Amino acid sequence: MVTTAGSAPTPGTILHLREQGFRVVATDIDPAAPGLYLADRGYLVPAGDSEAFLPRMRALCASEGAVAIVPLVDEELVPVGDLAEDGLSVMLPRPGFVATCLDKYVLMRALDAAGIGIPRTWAASEPPPADVAAGEPGGFVVKPRSGRGSRGVQIVESLADVPAAVAASGYGADELIVQERVTGPEFTVSVVVWRDGGVQAVVPKEVLLKQGVTKYAVTRRHAEVERTCRAVQSALRADGPFNVQLCLDTQGRPRVFEINPRFSSTAALTVAAGVDEVAGLLRQAVADGPRLTDTWREGVTMVRRWADEFVSEEEFASHGLTPDPAAPRVARGNDPAPPVPSVDPVSGVAVRSR
Repeated sequence: MVTTAGSAPTPGTILHLREQGFRVVATDIDPAAPGLYLADRGYLVPAGDSEAFLPRMRALCASEGAVAIVPLVDEELVPVGDLAEDGLSVMLPRPGFVATCLDKYVLMRALDAAGIGIPRTWAASEPPPADVAAGEPGGFVVKPRSGRGSRGVQIVESLADVPAAVAASGYGADELIVQERVTGPEFTVSVVVWRDGGVQAVVPKEVLLKQGVTKYAVTRRHAEVERTCRAVQSALRADGPFNVQLCLDTQGRPRVFEINPRFSSTAALTVAAGVDEVAGLLRQAVADGPRLTDTWREGVTMVRRWADEFVSEEEFASHGLTPDPAAPRVARGNDPAPPVPSVDPVSGVAVRSR
């Protein structure tokens, strides 16, 4: 099961996993999510933060005979963890690590206590630390304690601007954090690890353009970045795949400002560089597959783009969905799961044009 079929990178993940021999069932809240139509089966589900989400996912996993689930959006990470009780391999870090990362204030305190470099950070409801100057060179970032995709993030020039940013945010002061803004090169780093706790690979990618998600990035070796990411695993024991976001300060030291406790949206770049983190960890989880190696190519550059995929009309219609949300054929989130087809729904259709 792969969730968030409408996210920009997910269709590529679905196609890659199918090419690697996995049968993939995709879910999303939006009938127009392209990944729904590129998977072996596609289903609509309620929002990840709704009470109906987990029962729907549990029913789908049972009806489809799923053995593993790859959740890719923050709202789903905590409830999906309960599916481990049903015997599924949940492709996430351990629950405690997930919970820590989803609260950025808690995460920053945990990293600081472990001696891992972070921007100076405090809750917007608290006074700033005494050593924070009113006008730091890079300014400050005001952002929600929980959230994703740069939603609700504001950049201000001085401490004097913080109260106005808080007032304009739509959040309470206790729901926001303030961080000094580190303006050096930004990295998004895939840390490949599974339940034995051994780090199998660390792949730093320098961000060249970010618009909510990373649009352009290049694999870049950086010893201190790699050391910092290994230190996160050592101190906080994710024991599952995670993504570290950090910037280098004026002295070239990594400063971690966020951790996504799931596969990165740039996992495709990690694969292109030589570390197939999604398929590799899936094989380890469900088929005793081999460990991955920290062998990858530097200088591989990702240019994220729209891509057209081509399927037969029969395959497109096989899920009982339509991308038009007004059409009567759309299966709504609380509808019972359709029966499992007696044959593979893509058997005999033409190979996709890439």
